Amino acid sequence: MKKTEQRNILAYMLSLLNFFVRLCGQFFPFSIMIFTFVFFSCASKDHFNRLDNSVYDEKYYESIGFLESNKDILYMPSRDMVLYYLDKGMLSRYAGRYGESSELLQKGDLAIEEAFTKSISRGAGSFIINDNVLEYAGEDYEDIYVNAFNALNYYHQGDRERAMVEIRRMNNKLLYLETKYDTVRTDLQKHALADGVSSIPSNPNAPSVFYDSALARYLGMVFFRQDGRHDNARIDREHLLLAFANAPNLYKHPVPSSISGELEIPEGLARVNVIAFSGLSPIKESNTMRISLPESRWVKISLPEMVSRPSHVDHIVVQFDDGRNFRLELLEDIEAIARDTFKSRQNIIYIKTVIRAMLKGVSSSVFDIAAEQSEGTEALLWTILSLSSQLYAEASEHADLRIARYFPGKAWVGAVNVEPGIYSYRVNFFNRSGKLLSSQYFDGVNVNPGRLNLTEAFCLR
Repeated sequence: MKKTEQRNILAYMLSLLNFFVRLCGQFFPFSIMIFTFVFFSCASKDHFNRLDNSVYDEKYYESIGFLESNKDILYMPSRDMVLYYLDKGMLSRYAGRYGESSELLQKGDLAIEEAFTKSISRGAGSFIINDNVLEYAGEDYEDIYVNAFNALNYYHQGDRERAMVEIRRMNNKLLYLETKYDTVRTDLQKHALADGVSSIPSNPNAPSVFYDSALARYLGMVFFRQDGRHDNARIDREHLLLAFANAPNLYKHPVPSSISGELEIPEGLARVNVIAFSGLSPIKESNTMRISLPESRWVKISLPEMVSRPSHVDHIVVQFDDGRNFRLELLEDIEAIARDTFKSRQNIIYIKTVIRAMLKGVSSSVFDIAAEQSEGTEALLWTILSLSSQLYAEASEHADLRIARYFPGKAWVGAVNVEPGIYSYRVNFFNRSGKLLSSQYFDGVNVNPGRLNLTEAFCLR
């Protein structure tokens, strides 16, 4: 929007505000409500920035403490519990508190399901104000990956059965993803027609193409291999390869070369598998625009858009103390999948936002017509209602920018066959110029044949 247009809109809004304040002393409580909302949003954003910096510095225990002590500022208790469970659950993983993380992510998983069910039945409320009044139901990629990371939690706790349950839940969600929003979209259109909106808006965004996860299939493959269920492991490897083939826009990188050797380990040797995570998943920012209505009116709409948080990690090298080393290769771009799976819900958000803005605009027009057909005090009251409805439409329209902040951005894998024994090695994260960003040392790892020797590392910068 040009600066002259911004100044004109600001001047217009100030004139409306001045006129309304002079005519209606009851505007004060409304202004306090808007101020409170803006203040809370700014305060939480500042606290999240401080929390992010702590995570970048790998101070995970300190990050958990800061999150917990500022819980009431970072999250609205009545609407943001999914975010609290996911954020704290992921930070607990990075701190090595796998039991605590499992409990939190499991609660988050259940809360997502409950909140999504409520959002279908209570979605009409967001037609009146905005989507922030609803309980946060999680993005699709959050709902999917919560099971992948919980599977790793259970692996670290030695619970293979529960790890496999999580992988199956993730795969079932992927099957459901294609039809998840069909009912919601139909209900929104019915609601719009019932309220007199004859033209249903559409969004040019294409539907999601993500229906299988190489990360989920990789974990299933190595977990099945550990249990000696070779047919299941082979099927998961085939699905992993199909994930790359069927979604080339998401899997633009080659299949990791180590995948070909995962099920053919030479007799007498053991295999060291390393999985690493880098960067952080996207956040949301607001894209505000205005739609013109008849009689030279306009209404504000504010839409959420996913914004990348670029990672400094360019490549990852596993360095053994005896000198041998190997590079990890990119398995899954979680950030790209987050963006893709957001498209389906973004279409719903677009429809709701435009319908809501049109309804708000229509209410102001109705009051204006009533004012034109009235005289004296009655006309003045209708004029006040028209102005207040315009102010309300402008002040109440805010994009829902809530999102879990501490899922990683990329997943990397690699493996090597070694003689059985005890090994020590580092997982080193480098930037593009070769500077070491982070190093995690694994000392005295007992590598046995016939079992899964999986090491997990991460650098969230």
